[in-house]
Amino acid sequence: MAPRTMRSRGAFLTLVIAFACVMLGATLPTPMYPLYQQEMGFSPVIQTVIFASYAVGVLAALLLCGGWSDIRGRRPLLLAGLLFSMGSSLVFLWAGQVWILLVGRLLSGISAGIFAGTATAAVIDSAPEAWRSRAPNAATAANIGGLGLGSAVAGLFVEYLPAPLELSFGVHAALICVLVVLLRFVPETVERRPGTRLRPRKIKVPDAARGMFVSAATVGFAGFAVTGLFTAVAPRIVADVVGNPNHALAGAMPLLLLGASALTQVVLPPARTRLFLLAGCLLLAAGILLVALSVHQASLPLLAVGAVVAGCGQGMSFAKGLAAVDDLVDSSDRAAVSSAYFVVLYVAISLPVVGLGAASQAWGLRTAGVWFCVAAAALAVAAWASLVRGR
Repeated sequence: MAPRTMRSRGAFLTLVIAFACVMLGATLPTPMYPLYQQEMGFSPVIQTVIFASYAVGVLAALLLCGGWSDIRGRRPLLLAGLLFSMGSSLVFLWAGQVWILLVGRLLSGISAGIFAGTATAAVIDSAPEAWRSRAPNAATAANIGGLGLGSAVAGLFVEYLPAPLELSFGVHAALICVLVVLLRFVPETVERRPGTRLRPRKIKVPDAARGMFVSAATVGFAGFAVTGLFTAVAPRIVADVVGNPNHALAGAMPLLLLGASALTQVVLPPARTRLFLLAGCLLLAAGILLVALSVHQASLPLLAVGAVVAGCGQGMSFAKGLAAVDDLVDSSDRAAVSSAYFVVLYVAISLPVVGLGAASQAWGLRTAGVWFCVAAAALAVAAWASLVRGR
């Protein structure tokens, strides 16, 4: 006998919470990297490689199965994403070697990649009539807000509760177990097409949108490179550069950046795409330069302000950049263009911080961090200039 399904409001709330919990799991290790480094003795480069393996998992999931939920249904893909997320937390519970950390991050990336597209569509599909217009904002808040909350919650657990390297992952795995059970009662919103072949998602950018795509992808690269900086290296900046070893403070820094980004995307009006995109480029550049100044001056308050300003600029430029590109393509090309856009963003969140890890070994974290931020700010300004020239 099939289980009774939830009403629309309960299903919508369950999917939003599941989305947030999966993304939360993706940033749980952020404040723990210094502890893992002390315990296992790996270099700063290896730390950033461990972080970057998450982006490899995201990209693999986005490219391989980004459109599968339209064919096989939302629930099977959501279940797979939850199981990968739980698997990641269970792997971290027994992490004692670098390769185990790499596997845990890879599984977390796969879960986030599955949820990025499937959960967004499921949240919008299941929204009650009263929430229909706000459903995309709810999905954005769950996605970006969950990423920010993960590091903040883990920082509090690490600093103030026992078992600093295990408790966060144990609680997260338990939450995912509950969500796996609840997912059985969420109604399916897609009619399955069992005879259709599952294929990797194509990537292409039509000629008509190529100029705008380059500009939007450039500022997106800058914004997500800074996201990588905060979610991978913020604990080292707070401890080694600022000189404050508090793990809760280190975990709060990504929340400031990603929380500001999520809030900005939620409150932005749908109109005036170009104006907000231009403003987002400049705001992002200003925030990144504030972060550079905070690293140079070893100032925690300035780092917090820079995180908020850069987060607002990142959210504005990301949302409006994607919207500006979408306006120039046919609906039949939209998924492929969006995939190309997200490929750029997840390359940006991984490769630059690996370079930062190598540079910090050669020149020190303060010098490498300042030049990293200057380069990212220059990209944002270059995107702004290209948009102005292309008016």
